Amino acid sequence: MTASYVDREEAGRVLSHELQTRKLEGTPLVLAIPNGGLAVAAPIAKALGAKLDLLIVRKLQIPYNPEAGFGAITSLGTIILNKPLVARIGLNQDQIDSVVEYTRAQIDNRKQGYGGLVGHYSPEGKIVVLVDDGLASGYTMLAAIQSVRNLTPRKILVAVPTASASAVSLIRDEVDDLICPHIGSGYVFAVADAYEDWYDVSETEVIELLRSIRLQKKEFD
Repeated sequence: MTASYVDREEAGRVLSHELQTRKLEGTPLVLAIPNGGLAVAAPIAKALGAKLDLLIVRKLQIPYNPEAGFGAITSLGTIILNKPLVARIGLNQDQIDSVVEYTRAQIDNRKQGYGGLVGHYSPEGKIVVLVDDGLASGYTMLAAIQSVRNLTPRKILVAVPTASASAVSLIRDEVDDLICPHIGSGYVFAVADAYEDWYDVSETEVIELLRSIRLQKKEFD
């Protein structure tokens, strides 16, 4: 796939234009999935005059292949399993429980590391826009969607710069609207291929960007 965006910030601006055509009512809540989703979400929240927060979602790693996942868990407690994959690779319940416990501890540590910068807004009754820098399998976003739905938002939208066709198929019917300008249809898909300037976003960068956003909006006053 030919690169579609210079970087995550440009991708966010493209999504902002798409979202502005939806003429969303009231003040939306933009929930970014860190780490890469925050840089995409920041220009969206600015353009929409929206509130911005993080929803932490972690992949449940396959024990012998940590680069791959068999599901996801969120900071709101929702767990999603890729059941066909779990059956195919033969994971038993003890293995699943062990990975869930380990991943939940990782999320707790991340929340502590953000030092009060997250968890400022509830999705209840709001139009929620979930943002990430791209979807490969889609299970991370599916976990985010179900977590938010449990808190009775008015609507749920997903805005991502790029996604695999299978991920789009997985989540399209789970939300009120899906904005994804570039959908990959090939057998091999990588989120990074959509960007000229791609790198792994560090925790430090997330904290610095979030702190800057909070101070600009004077949300600590």
